[in-house]
Amino acid sequence: MIHIQIVIDKGNKVPLYLQLKKQIMDLIKDGSLKVGFKMPTERELSGELKVSRNTVSTAYRELEQEGVLKSYQGKGTFVAEEVKLWKDENIREKIKKFVDLAFEEAIEAGVDADEFLEVVTETIEEKRKLINEISGIYIECNIEQSKIFATQLKDRTNINFVPLTVNDLKDMDKDTEELLEKSQIIITTFNHVNEVRRLTRSFNKKVLGVAITPDLETIVRIARFPMETRFYFVCISEEFKFKVRDALESAGLGNINIEYTNSFDKEELKNIIEMSDVIIASPGRYKDINEINNGKKQIINFLYSLDDGSVKALKSKLLEIKYSK
Repeated sequence: MIHIQIVIDKGNKVPLYLQLKKQIMDLIKDGSLKVGFKMPTERELSGELKVSRNTVSTAYRELEQEGVLKSYQGKGTFVAEEVKLWKDENIREKIKKFVDLAFEEAIEAGVDADEFLEVVTETIEEKRKLINEISGIYIECNIEQSKIFATQLKDRTNINFVPLTVNDLKDMDKDTEELLEKSQIIITTFNHVNEVRRLTRSFNKKVLGVAITPDLETIVRIARFPMETRFYFVCISEEFKFKVRDALESAGLGNINIEYTNSFDKEELKNIIEMSDVIIASPGRYKDINEINNGKKQIINFLYSLDDGSVKALKSKLLEIKYSK
């Protein structure tokens, strides 16, 4: 049986299914439950938590409707996506309400519109300066993707991020130690958060996760092939394999003829290439698959980009870190 760290307080006025739903979301946010993680069955979880099966069913159903969990008939329920931390479609309206409230307070205090605007502008400039002073590190499983995401983060936050890999942390040479000592923040994708925290624990740095989304052009390229095309997807981790499978299904490509592997055996990979019409590779496997392929079959690099909402949420977290220094 699968055990997850959830505590239900029956004395709390918050409905039990909402407590369960929130705790599952929190575990996904902090990386404890990764994409592809198989959730306990409704019967197992209700028995473990001593709640009704309907409580678990309601929580699971709402999380499925929000795209966080996904059920496969006969296989179970899985974590399908990272919880987006900035997901409210009406966020502009919320911000306007905050501004309205602040403006009303200013008027009541005798501050006119020009003075109010000056205070707001000064505050925003102060926060921009604080962000610009932050230095960080971006961690990925491969250097190619780490460089891409570090550049994307710099473009969207104006913060310099040095790209490193999980293996850099495992090897931990003097240069990596110096970079970690100087940095104020470490960013990684949600599925690497727990591992990165463990590997950098001695440096006492804040580790934050971001979500990634599949590149639309990559999906379009795959969709243009005939239905009978034989695809083979090669990646490093089980989590990435699950993410890509879910991304293809979400794009309406769940019925394509595709097999998945994270094998590094060269002979096995040569056989896979021979059996396939098109190879799809994760960024961390593209180079070695390209060398083995030797121009025989077409290879598609399955690219991802940082999720916009996740980056917006990250900006506010960065300010909190800067103010806490």
